[in-house]
Amino acid sequence: MIESYTRWIIRWRYLVVLVTIALTFALASGGRFLGFSNDYRMFFGDDNPQLLAFEKMQATFNKNDNVLFVVTPKSGKVFTRETLAVIKELTEEAWQTPYSIRVDSITNHQHTTAEDDDLIVDDLVVDPYSLSDSDLLKVQSIAINEPMLVHRLVSPDSRFAGVNVTVQLPGKALDEVPKPIAFARELKQSMLEKHPEVEIRLVGMAVMNNAFPEASQDDVANLYPLALGFIVLTLFILLRGLSGTIATFIMIIMSIMTAMGLAGWSGIMLSPPVMSAPIMILTMAVADAVHLLVTMRHELAIGVDKNKAIIESMRINFRPIFVTTLTTVLGFLSLNFSDAPPFHDLGNIAAMGVGAAFIFTITFLPAIVSILPATGKREVAGKQMMTKIGEFVIAKQKPLLYGNAFIIILLATMVPLNELNDQFVNYFDESIEFRRDSDYSAENLTGVYYIDYALGTEESGGISDPQYLADVAEFSQYLRSQPEVIHVQTISDTFKRLNKNMHGDDPAWQRLPEERNLAAQYLLLYEMSLPYGLDLNNQIDVDKSATKISVTLQTLSSNEVIAFDNAVMQWLDENMPSIKPYNGSPTIMFAHLGKRNITSMLTGTTIALILISAVLIFFLGSLKYGVISLLPNLTPALAAFGLWGIMVGEVGIGLSIVTGMTLGIVVDDTVHFLSKYLRARREKGLNAEDAVRYAFNNVGLALLVTSVVLVAGFMILAQSHFYLNSSMGLLTSVVIMLALIIDLTLLPALLMKFASSKKGEKL
Repeated sequence: MIESYTRWIIRWRYLVVLVTIALTFALASGGRFLGFSNDYRMFFGDDNPQLLAFEKMQATFNKNDNVLFVVTPKSGKVFTRETLAVIKELTEEAWQTPYSIRVDSITNHQHTTAEDDDLIVDDLVVDPYSLSDSDLLKVQSIAINEPMLVHRLVSPDSRFAGVNVTVQLPGKALDEVPKPIAFARELKQSMLEKHPEVEIRLVGMAVMNNAFPEASQDDVANLYPLALGFIVLTLFILLRGLSGTIATFIMIIMSIMTAMGLAGWSGIMLSPPVMSAPIMILTMAVADAVHLLVTMRHELAIGVDKNKAIIESMRINFRPIFVTTLTTVLGFLSLNFSDAPPFHDLGNIAAMGVGAAFIFTITFLPAIVSILPATGKREVAGKQMMTKIGEFVIAKQKPLLYGNAFIIILLATMVPLNELNDQFVNYFDESIEFRRDSDYSAENLTGVYYIDYALGTEESGGISDPQYLADVAEFSQYLRSQPEVIHVQTISDTFKRLNKNMHGDDPAWQRLPEERNLAAQYLLLYEMSLPYGLDLNNQIDVDKSATKISVTLQTLSSNEVIAFDNAVMQWLDENMPSIKPYNGSPTIMFAHLGKRNITSMLTGTTIALILISAVLIFFLGSLKYGVISLLPNLTPALAAFGLWGIMVGEVGIGLSIVTGMTLGIVVDDTVHFLSKYLRARREKGLNAEDAVRYAFNNVGLALLVTSVVLVAGFMILAQSHFYLNSSMGLLTSVVIMLALIIDLTLLPALLMKFASSKKGEKL
């Protein structure tokens, strides 16, 4: 049947080529609907509990996505007339940032003072150049002793300052994030040209949002050409001619175009994980083509006509290629169990690309190869090397069997050395400006990690209750006592300052008001004195029944964030049982994402394993060989995670998908080796050792080449500036290389160990 089908393809080869190319362009036209997702919320499913809590927080209080300008005067002094003038100018200009709703700095900080019975609220710095030296010292003293400013908008040593722009994105268009970032960068450049005496860096959640598509676009510009160049070079060296190289190159481009076009038709948004899909498709599409072309070259080398060589290659390889495609697709589809939607998209696009590569391999590739001239009759390179490896494996089968078992068990014991950990700022490597600036800010001014805690009273106006305010102040003091905390923004500080102001600025009254009505009056008077955009909606809800306490943290690992948050919530439960708090922030969301993803991927990987095992048992026609095939399919990931535990010791969200994804990939080598081994046993009546020789001679080189191509492709991905991709690429490369070693050493030893003595084995 396969022979008849292939003859039909060859007969209508020109039509097949034209139809497949036309179909490719039709499907690829969906690419016009693709757009970059630039919202960190893309990593969280709609039912993610941390996302739901965060959205509740943002619905109750003002949104707090931000752009923070970190200002470093080269003089090392913030409190000079010149530096304060720069900060004031930057503060005023920053109000023009698209979607900005608030701008905070030391110059426009609403400083309160008392004048008789009046409360005076004004900018801390009105006119920098009018300040005397004593005025500068006074402003400095106020700023570095003001809890709302120090460690947030000014450093305690007065060497660094910040201008924070709060943006509220409508969430309706893809260009919403780039707009404020583009404006901020233009403003930064303008300020640097006008004021070379300062340095300015950009950090904040909005800047991080924008870093995602920029990292993706950088990978596209740098990694894709590298991957394509390597593949072309490898194919040319292997196939010793242009025809097969050109045909394969065109086929893999068609596979990528089809997958990305289907992604566009499906409404999938591009993201850093998704942008690794084309490299994955490229490398795996090559694997299918290599098996067909290597067998064809073998047939040509022994004098078979080109078209007959194509037919024979299709006959031998069609079923193994179909099975490896099916198992690879199942492995990628298991990513749909991930708790992070971008990995669903990665899995689906890669699955579509692998499926497209199979279709083009059995249609376009034989047709185009039939059209192109067959350049030379030489055998592909490396054939003798595989023969020698086969003889070595047969001669050393027992040492290889027990040696492999020992090493795998040893590495398996190292898996617990891995600790589930993530730092979302470190998703970007140091070549990304956002990462460098974030590290700089965390070291010198303030952190980019934060957690918001909402404390409700379930009573309108309840935040003015003295007992509630005392609880808030006590909680704030507890937070400030924690070593991980950089800054705490709390309404209790405002009440203390107002109480002091309304008692003639007497420091003895720097405490909370003792009467509810008095506290409410202070708050009303203060709010009425605030200018537009600097109200308290970022700290107090509309009916004044709840307040938000914002905690800025050092750069912590996910485990440290979760441990800190658990301790805080336990403290609240033990000390304030009447208050029902909740928390929310990107920091908390990302901290929990890795563990949630590991749990969800365990389910996906288990289902994929069951389905892949069933496919292998059916394809091999033997329960015995189906069970044997599980060992070389499961042990590579186990051993790789053991090595990772020794060398790195940290597993993040990017690595949580590796087992499920590679399960389908590593099956390829096992399937091709077993198919050749069983063909030798069943069709040619060879004994186990001769069947192993046959498998090495006929498919060993193809396994080596496809594995090298796969490893190279994922190693290129490991050069990504986005850590989720680079770590995934590196560990996947290790898994695939270990799988090749196991398939060429352990699998043959297992087959010979458990082989039946009967010829024509049908088990």
